[in-house]
Amino acid sequence: MSSIIQTASSEIIKPYEADITVPNWMLSSMERVMQFYVDKNLRLDTQSADMMPAPVEGKKYMLYAHIPFCHTLCSFCTFHRFIFKEDKARAYFVSLRKEMDMVKALGYDFESMYIGGGTTTVLEDELARTIEHAKTLFPSIKEVSCESDPQHLDSPGFKQLEGLVDRMSIGVQSFNDDILAMTGRIEKFGSGQQTFDKIMAAKELFPIINVDLIFGFRGQTDEVIQYDLDMAAKLDPRQITTYPLMITHQTRKSVKGKLAAPQGDMARQYRQILNSLNGQYNQLSAWAFGKTNNEGFDEYVIDYDEYLGVGSGSFSFLDDTLYVNNFSLRKYQENIAAGRMGVEQQKNYSKKDVMQYRFLLGMFSGRLSRKYFRETFGVNLDTALFKEMTSMKVIGAIKNDPTDPDNLIVTDNGKMMGLLMMKEFYSGMDNVRAQLRKPLKPCDM
Repeated sequence: MSSIIQTASSEIIKPYEADITVPNWMLSSMERVMQFYVDKNLRLDTQSADMMPAPVEGKKYMLYAHIPFCHTLCSFCTFHRFIFKEDKARAYFVSLRKEMDMVKALGYDFESMYIGGGTTTVLEDELARTIEHAKTLFPSIKEVSCESDPQHLDSPGFKQLEGLVDRMSIGVQSFNDDILAMTGRIEKFGSGQQTFDKIMAAKELFPIINVDLIFGFRGQTDEVIQYDLDMAAKLDPRQITTYPLMITHQTRKSVKGKLAAPQGDMARQYRQILNSLNGQYNQLSAWAFGKTNNEGFDEYVIDYDEYLGVGSGSFSFLDDTLYVNNFSLRKYQENIAAGRMGVEQQKNYSKKDVMQYRFLLGMFSGRLSRKYFRETFGVNLDTALFKEMTSMKVIGAIKNDPTDPDNLIVTDNGKMMGLLMMKEFYSGMDNVRAQLRKPLKPCDM
C-alpha cells in the first residue's frame, strides 16, 4: 500500500503518523487500575429480578437480541453460546419473539436493534422472521445490525436477510492462513482467500458490511497485520473493526502463552493499524473505522445510554441498573412458556459508578464532552471526576478543544488508553459470563 496519497487535484496528502508515546510500564499500570475497577463494579452481588422496568418518557432505547448457538466453539471466545442443535434453536427463536411481545407490552419502542451471538445466522429463516416481528412491534427501528461468521455467507438462506439487515458484521479475525490454523478456524471456515471471496460476493446484500479483525495473536508479525489490513481494504467495506485479543480467566489457559502475543507488542501493532486505516477511514472508536462518521457500529453502548436485552444470557442497562437474563436455556424457555421475561438478576449502580463508566466510553469513542456530563448528571466533569481527568491530561491522553470549551480532544495516546480500558472492561464482562455459565448442567444446555 502506498504511503503517499495523491488526490485527483494532485494534492499530496501525507500519511497518518500515530503519536503514541505512552510507555509500556504505564500501559501495564493502567491495566491494573482498570482490573481493580472492573473487579469492584462487576461483582455478582446482584438481587433477584423477574421483570424489566417500564420505559421513561423522552429516553431513547436500543434493543439487543442474543442468539446463543454456534456450529463450533472457538477457544478464544467467551460469549454465551452452545453447540447448535436445530430443534433447540427453533424453539428458542419462538421464545425470543414471545419475550419481545412482553417488552412491547411494557410500552417500549426502539430506534435500533443489534443481534449478537453466538452465531446469529445459524437459522436464517428464523432470524428473518424474528427481525420482521421486531420491526412490526417497534416501528421506530431504523437500523438492524447483525453478526455472522464466514461459514454462512454463501448459504442459500443468507439472502433472506437482504432488506432486513442494514449492517452485517463478519468475524474474519485474520486472512492469514497460519493464524487461522493456529486458532482452529481454517478447518471450520476455510482459508483467508475463501473468506475474502465470500465477503466480496455478499457485499451487495447489505448497505453496510463490517470486517472484524483481531490483533495480538502469537506470530502475528507486522507483515501479517499489514496483510490483514490490505486484504480488508481491498474488499472496500463500509467499516473495519480491529479488536485486541482479549484474555479472560476463562480463556487464560487456552489463549495466554499459546495464542496471545506478548503484551508489549500491543502499542506497536495499534500504531500500525492507526497509520494504515486513518486516511482511508474515519475513526469511529478506538478500534472501529468507517467511511462516514454517522453510522452505527458494534459498540452500541456508545450511541445508546440505555438498552434492553432479550434472549438467554443477554444484558440490559436501564435506569442505572444492570439486568441479567437467565443463562440456562432450559430455565429461559420455562420462564417464557410461563409468561415471564428472561431476566433473573439486577444490580444498581451509584451515580459515581455510572459517571466513571461514561468516562470510559467517552475515552473509547473519542467523544468526551463536558456538556454531556453537565446535562446528563448535572456535574462539572473536571471536578466530579478530578482524578480521572487529571491522570488523562498528565499523560497527554486528552486536551482541550480550542474551538469548543465543552469538547475534549482524545489524542492518539488517549485512543491507546481508551482501547486498553475497553479491553479490560470487556474482559471483565466475559468473566461475569463465565461465572454465570459455571453452574450450568447438561440439562440446562
